[in-house]
Parts: sequence; structure tokens; C-alpha cells
Amino acid sequence: MQALHWNSHDLALLPDNGKRYEIVDGELYVSKQPHYHHQFVCVRLAMFLQMWSDQTQAGEANFAPGLIFADDDDVAPDVVWTSQQRLRGALQADGKLHTSPELVIEVLSPGSENTRRDREVKLKLYSRRGVDEYWVVNWQERRLEIYRREKAKLTLHETLNETDILQSPLLPGFNCQVKQLFSSVSRL
Repeated sequence: MQALHWNSHDLALLPDNGKRYEIVDGELYVSKQPHYHHQFVCVRLAMFLQMWSDQTQAGEANFAPGLIFADDDDVAPDVVWTSQQRLRGALQADGKLHTSPELVIEVLSPGSENTRRDREVKLKLYSRRGVDEYWVVNWQERRLEIYRREKAKLTLHETLNETDILQSPLLPGFNCQVKQLFSSVSRL
């Protein structure tokens, strides 16, 4: 029996019930509403990125934008940062991005399937679709993995802990102490 190959049109038929539906390579992924601390970290990341962007006028940060690479690759990353130049071509009339942003950030949700999706499935997707940098944030362990494009592929560049400073060659002059991302996240 052949597995169902999902596409963007199928997503439009799914209920608006607070769940996040995404498609990678035609496979449907469903996520529950995220944990409060997950969302807090997303807000902090977007806030720091947008403060830097407001100062530099270099680009924009945004939460969970629709990112449609193809009819069967339709996702909503937790946070993205897109340069002004790339945003002009990526943002289409449907209000979705159709070209990869330079930076994509996924904040891990509890559970092995969520972790596998962000660390494997989405890493491969973002790698082949031209994302320059991919951050995977683990709010429970208070650390951040940075994947950077090397030889046409996203590879793990470094893992940062709370005492480290987050910086990126994509964002000249941007820096943030990692512990600031988790400032009021209680330890579980």
C-alpha cells in the first residue's frame, strides 16, 4: 500500500484547531500546541534578533511564518530571520515565504519524535533548500546548536551553553548571552 503524499492544498483542508501541520517531502507532521517555555524562548530569540535588525535595518525576524519551498515542503519554523534583500523576493502575495530565509530557528518540543523532526528531517530540508544557518534550541537543557552552511550542506558548527555568547557571521555585531534566552524559564 502506497503512503499518502501530502501537499499544500491538503493542508488548507485540515481543521484550524491549534495544532501545527507541516509537510516535508510529502509526509505530514502534526505538533501539539507548544509549551509555555517553548514560546517564551521563541519570543526572546525574535526580540533580540529584531532589536538588532531595527538598529541595522538589515532584515526582519518573524514567528512561525509559512515557508513553502514546494507543494510538498510546506513548514512553519518557530523563528526566522530574513535579510531585506531576500525578503523582497521570498514574501509572496499569499503572505508566505517561498524562498529560504538566511536563518531558521527551531525550539525543541519534548518528545523523541519532535526532536527527530527538528534535528534530522528539518535539518535535511533546510540544508537542501539553501538556509545559511540553522539554530536548534533546547530550552530544557538550556543550550543551542548552530548549524552553518559548509560545502552546500548545513553542518554542526558549535553547541553553546548558558555561559556562551551567541554570535553569527550572518548578523555582524549581533550578540546575546545564551542565558538571556532562558531568563525566566524554570528548570524542569
